[in-house]
Amino acid sequence: MRIAFYAPLKSPDHAVPSGDRTVARLFLCALREAGHSVQIASRLRTFDDAGDDARQERRRGTAERSADRYIARHRAAPPDLWFTYHLYHKAPDWIGPRVASALGIPYVVAEASYAPKQKGGPWAVGHEAVAAALRATARIICLNPADEDCIAGLLGSDDRIRHLAPFLDTGPARLAAARRKFLRTGLAGALGIDRRRPWIAVTAMMRPGDKLASYRLLGRALKQVEARPWVLLVAGDGDARAEVEQALDFPGRVRYLGGMDRKAIDSLHAAADIGVWPAINEAYGMALLEAQAAGLPLVAGDRPGVRQIVIDGETGFLAPEGDATALADAMGRLMDDPDLIAEMRETALKIIDDKHNLMSAAKTLDRILREAAAASRKPV
Repeated sequence: MRIAFYAPLKSPDHAVPSGDRTVARLFLCALREAGHSVQIASRLRTFDDAGDDARQERRRGTAERSADRYIARHRAAPPDLWFTYHLYHKAPDWIGPRVASALGIPYVVAEASYAPKQKGGPWAVGHEAVAAALRATARIICLNPADEDCIAGLLGSDDRIRHLAPFLDTGPARLAAARRKFLRTGLAGALGIDRRRPWIAVTAMMRPGDKLASYRLLGRALKQVEARPWVLLVAGDGDARAEVEQALDFPGRVRYLGGMDRKAIDSLHAAADIGVWPAINEAYGMALLEAQAAGLPLVAGDRPGVRQIVIDGETGFLAPEGDATALADAMGRLMDDPDLIAEMRETALKIIDDKHNLMSAAKTLDRILREAAAASRKPV
C-alpha cells in the first residue's frame, strides 16, 4: 500500500532528537519493512505546551489549510491509507481525518491518548480534536495499555483497538552486547573509572516536569545506597541540567555524558551493570527498551507501559511509582548479586529479540493495516 504518514507532535526528520522522534522513525522502518511505500505527508507541528486557546485555534486553521492543499494535490491519485503516529490533547491531528474523509481512504492512528479530564480545560480545543480524530479511525494501535480504557469509553467499544508491543531494530544493541568486555574496558579508560565497581546507567533527557521529577527521585534513592561503591553514568542533556546536577549531588561518582547517538547509547547500555529510571508518568520509555535490547537489567518505576518492557524479577525489578526506598532496595539487591545481573542480562536479550523486534512489528502492522483497508471497503 501507499501510505501517507504524519506525526503531529514531532516529524521523524525533525532536527531535535527525542524518544518520540525515535519511535516515529521506527514506525516508518516497520511499515517499509512490511513492503509498503511510505511518504511523510506533513511536517506541521500542532504541539502547544501552554494551553493557549487562541494559539490552538491558529494551529487548527493552519492544519486545515495544509490538509486542503494535500487533498487538492492528491485527489487524482490518493494514497491507500493515512497513518498518524502519536496524537493527544497537546498535539492533535487536524490533518489526517480531513484528508482521509475527502479522499475516501482509511484513517489509522498509533499511540493515541484521550484524557477525559482535559475536557473544558486549557487544551479543550486539542482535546475535542483528538476525540473527533478517534471517532474517524478505521483502527487504533495501542502500545501503552494505559491508553485503552479511555479510548474505548469514548468510542463505546474497543472493536477498533489493536495491540502492538513496543519495538526497535534489535541488531545494533545485540552487537554491542556481544562486545561488552571490550566496550567496558574502553569506557573505563575514557572516563577514568574502575571497571570493577558497579556501573549504573541512566538515559533520559533533562527537561522540567516528569523527567526532572524522575531525576530527583533517583537522587533520593541513590542516597540510600551511597555506602556501596557505584558509579553513575548519565546520558542526556536539556534545559533542566542544572537542577539534575543538583539532584545528583554525589561528588566524584557521577559522569555526565551529554547527548549521545544510538551507537554510543548501545555501547553504554552494554557496558553498564544496571540501568535505573523512576519513570514518573512514563508511557513506556524508548530508552528502557533500548537498554533491555543491549541486555541491561533495569530497575524502573512500575507503570503500565513499563511493565511491557521490564519483566519484574526476570529482566529487572519494578518499584512502586514514586517510591525511592523501593528503587534503592532493588538497586542494592542487584549490586549484591552479580550472578543475578548476568542471568537477567541473558533473559532480557532473549525476550527483546523474541517479542520486541522490528520484523515482528512489521508483520503485526501489515496485518492491522490490511484489516483496516478491508473494513473500509465494506458497504455501510
